[in-house]
Amino acid sequence: MSGIRSLRSLAAVAASLVVTFSLSACAAANQNDAAQPPFDGNNPGPFAAVNASASAAFEAEGIEGMGLAIYSREGVKVFEQMYGEFEPNRRVPIASASKIVSGVTIFRLIDAGQLSLDSTTGETLGWTSDKGAITLRQLLSFTSGLPPENRCTYRSELTLEDCVNEIAEVGLMTEPATEFDYGSTHLSVAGRMAEVVTGKAWSEIFAEQTLSTLGLPSDIAYISNPLRPAPTANPLLAGGLIVSMNDYEPLLHMIFDKGQWQGRQLITSQLFDEQAREPYPGVTVGQSPWSERRYGLTAWLECDTPATGCTSISSPGAFGFTPFIDRDAGYYAILGMNYLNNSASGFGARTEQQLKPLIAAAMEQL
Repeated sequence: MSGIRSLRSLAAVAASLVVTFSLSACAAANQNDAAQPPFDGNNPGPFAAVNASASAAFEAEGIEGMGLAIYSREGVKVFEQMYGEFEPNRRVPIASASKIVSGVTIFRLIDAGQLSLDSTTGETLGWTSDKGAITLRQLLSFTSGLPPENRCTYRSELTLEDCVNEIAEVGLMTEPATEFDYGSTHLSVAGRMAEVVTGKAWSEIFAEQTLSTLGLPSDIAYISNPLRPAPTANPLLAGGLIVSMNDYEPLLHMIFDKGQWQGRQLITSQLFDEQAREPYPGVTVGQSPWSERRYGLTAWLECDTPATGCTSISSPGAFGFTPFIDRDAGYYAILGMNYLNNSASGFGARTEQQLKPLIAAAMEQL
């Protein structure tokens, strides 16, 4: 039991990592940059309350910089404002905002028939006994029963195969589909399943299925440890991406549109319905940074009916970077920052919750 307790504690340790580096922004083309938001300092328009709330939150928290960008259902940028020292092209570690990106990349393989939500670790990885029955659906919803953290996920000198082999040696903490435990191991195993069925490294899968498909810069990559950014064959699928707000926007637009992108259906819409619904409503909530919310497939469910589905989802990260979607209100948004103490204060997710009703009210006025 002491080993399990130490594994449980790693999530808190990982969330408090101090990131001291920054990467130069890549000049990525953004299809929405030409759209002028109906907001400026002299004419705030319908977003006056949104701007005032965001500005007040920023000032009260005393952080270095923050950005907020809001897009309509058509993908038009209707609001963008930077507070303090921040830029929409500045690349920052986004921590758990990586999770939904990893999930959607795996959705592409599911849509292509290389995996299914019912694929098991036994079928794909050769795991045996009780661990061999773990499904991809359970891995993507963090209900696999595996201990949620393992030190190997942060070691850049390993490969993903090495790390998942270590995870396979650890016994289950609970029976699959009985407890939700937020952490990194689930997605590492899911990523290794993707590697096995494609015969490619995760970096190649991500480049082919996500970056090139959405026209994103080819140098966007996952790392293992934010303290030591370096190329790795052991990507941290649950928290290793370094991107800018502008890099992230096309992916969030595609998720909002349930797999549609520039007139093409890249991923079947049914997978996004699955993403926005809690797959196992009866699970116990174990390790969770947001105990009042439930979880779908690599996304937090922001509604009171998670068992039947939500129109609002999010994927906030430990350093404050928070993408969120509200299909009913007709927008998607990104709260950008690199706030090292965010995990302690919950600033990113808290600010998102404060802004959501104000954004919805502003969208009604457009």
